[in-house]
Amino acid sequence: MKPREITLSTGTKIFLGRDSKTNDELVSNFKGKKNIILHTLAPGSPFCVVEKLNPAKEEIYEAGAYCAGKSQDWRDRKQDVKMHIFTGHDVKKSFWMKSGLWKIKNKPKEVTIKKKDILKVLKR
Repeated sequence: MKPREITLSTGTKIFLGRDSKTNDELVSNFKGKKNIILHTLAPGSPFCVVEKLNPAKEEIYEAGAYCAGKSQDWRDRKQDVKMHIFTGHDVKKSFWMKSGLWKIKNKPKEVTIKKKDILKVLKR
């Protein structure tokens, strides 16, 4: 199974994992790179990678809305979702970590994706 591929309103592509296996493959492919990666603070979300280097803040936020909309946090609460934002340079995986789990080396940035914005991208 391949990750989801979504095109943002600006034409930039993002990739979202579908399960722990595709999350692992996706993050492995971008490990050590400068690409922006997003994940919810709560477990149970796809990892989302923005293909474009140096995306605009609006593109990162829109990618976060798509990622949030596919998360268990959104499924269970239908409220604003907090996201971590980091890069491929910030991730590492130890051999003992189960599939789909990654460690973030540095403190990630956080952004809150508003409920109305998640609903907007889910309608597309």
